Amino acid sequence: MKKSFIILLHIGFWTCYFILIAIMLAVYYRSSVHAINQGVRILNALKSLLLFAFVPSLISYWAYYFILFPRYLVHKKISFSIIHAIVISTAAALIGYILIRYSIESGYMIDMDDAGKHGRSTAITVIVAMTLIGMVTGIVALVIRGFINWFNEKKLKEVLKQKNHEMEMALVKSKIDPHLLFNTINNIDALIIKDAVEASNYLNKLSDIMRFMLYETMAEKILLSQEIEYIEKYIALQKIRTANVNYIHFTVSGNVGNKSIAPMIFIPFIENAFKHTTNKKLENAITVNILITDKKIKMVCENKFDSKPKVQSLNSGLGNELIQKRLQLIYADKHLLEINKNNELYSVHLTISNG
Repeated sequence: MKKSFIILLHIGFWTCYFILIAIMLAVYYRSSVHAINQGVRILNALKSLLLFAFVPSLISYWAYYFILFPRYLVHKKISFSIIHAIVISTAAALIGYILIRYSIESGYMIDMDDAGKHGRSTAITVIVAMTLIGMVTGIVALVIRGFINWFNEKKLKEVLKQKNHEMEMALVKSKIDPHLLFNTINNIDALIIKDAVEASNYLNKLSDIMRFMLYETMAEKILLSQEIEYIEKYIALQKIRTANVNYIHFTVSGNVGNKSIAPMIFIPFIENAFKHTTNKKLENAITVNILITDKKIKMVCENKFDSKPKVQSLNSGLGNELIQKRLQLIYADKHLLEINKNNELYSVHLTISNG
């Protein structure tokens, strides 16, 4: 919380407090409007109120704020907090009472009990009243300090959450499959001899993918058309590794328009599909469908996998955990992720609400 706002909170409280004292003084003025030496009585009442109400309040307020809250209450030491609160307010009341008695004895002010005609007020009653006043203002100080602490902790948690979010997204975004990179380069190298033009085309696709991962993923949102273009190029590079033209089936339905999406939100699931589909001769081994409507964007990614024990844990590992955390951080209650594994078919259904 900004210091200027904290100062305003304190100024606001003390302004209200002085207004309350002014109201009490006004009430006293109305009750003594016909009294002799009215001006002297009003001035004396003001001095008495300041010593009676202001001194214990001022001491208790700042002692509660700077000592009681950070040392005891913030650590949930309730019993110690109560004991110290009573001690602080009582000490503040005693100081205030001593100042009152000193002022009366020195002639600086007269006793409020009808100008001293009926003797001094009972010391215990005055001290108890001043203690209660100090405790009330002290409680206000605790509320203000508690609010400031709560606000600062909330902001700190938001900052830490954002930093964690950024690190996790950076980790997910930076996950370039080295096997894809090396295999693609090797395949392009082999293709250069057979078809230099086609090899150049694939090399450009690889360059576009690397450029996308290095630069476009820095933004919080990108156009959906860019994400789809990236997926198409990624799939095209994967197709180099097999002669099976029906190995993967990719479709996009609906109007892409100017819709935006978080970068690389779909590709990790598609990467996993290629990673865990080892038989390149299967027909429609991988199916990726993206359905776009006015209200939502849905991706369905299905792949056939080898059911041997070594590849059964498709939804395990740090990668998927980070992907799901990223979805939760970015889209929270605006997404639905369903992952199913039946027999030898692994499917991912990800729906993201627009807006």
